[in-house]
Amino acid sequence: MPHRTCIALILLLSACATTEPSLGELETPNPRIANLQRAAQYPWTDDGHCVVREASNEWPVLAERCYHALDHDRVKFRDVTGRCAVASAGAVAVGVGLCVFVAPEMIFGAIIVTGVVVVAVAIQEEWDAYERSGSRESGGPKPLTRPSTEKEPIANRKPKPEGSTLGPDWLPPISSEPWERPECRPIPGPPRGGNDPHNECANKIPGNDFPGLNVLVNGKHFDALALAARTLWEVKTDKFDIHSPRSQAFFAKVKLPEIRREARLAKECGYNFVVGVKSAAHKAALEKLDESLVIVVMDWC
Repeated sequence: MPHRTCIALILLLSACATTEPSLGELETPNPRIANLQRAAQYPWTDDGHCVVREASNEWPVLAERCYHALDHDRVKFRDVTGRCAVASAGAVAVGVGLCVFVAPEMIFGAIIVTGVVVVAVAIQEEWDAYERSGSRESGGPKPLTRPSTEKEPIANRKPKPEGSTLGPDWLPPISSEPWERPECRPIPGPPRGGNDPHNECANKIPGNDFPGLNVLVNGKHFDALALAARTLWEVKTDKFDIHSPRSQAFFAKVKLPEIRREARLAKECGYNFVVGVKSAAHKAALEKLDESLVIVVMDWC
């Protein structure tokens, strides 16, 4: 089965699946900018030149043509939806990695990047050019937003009547305290990503009850949990200060949707949420985008 036939099958499967908009998707002024913003989250061996060249195409086309330029030593792919097993069932199977990467929607947990990602030079330059052209127009570039991905709160789901046969969708009565729900009970586990400096910063968080471990809460592996303060932490150890102010603003904007998602997941389970950063500049950039975030400069790092 040629690659293009496989990609077409993946697109067909994606269109047929009744999924909500992905948590990582952002609504941007045009598809080219959306592609650049999505690609900026990954490490590239060619400084992003292939992405810039193909950015005007739809994402599956860009992803297929530039897949070779990914830093594959730092990117792991997981077939979390099971679609790729179907798409790979031909005589010549398309690799799971390519199948996951070309998917039009971003599925949380499907692509895992190890280490700190610095926006590729060519992508950054293209974004700068877009912002310069937008500033000459009235109003400048439109702000980035994302579609609502809120689902029905678990508390609104009704358990099956007493005496009924328990099926896979049955849920026990919900406690009045959100942290008593099964998905909200913290589950310690080994740290993910293999970033030792990052893990050391997390281990030294004041009041961390699980140093050396991540904590799974509400489907998210948080970097630390301080039970006494009922606070979940996410640590950002990016080398923020080495970039220009324009690059810093772009980097903060790219990372903001994921930080907001983490804050929402913590809040749903009755936890406070804190973002730990290494510099005052990083703190200021995030606060400028969202004043509701609680951000702490980690002096201990």
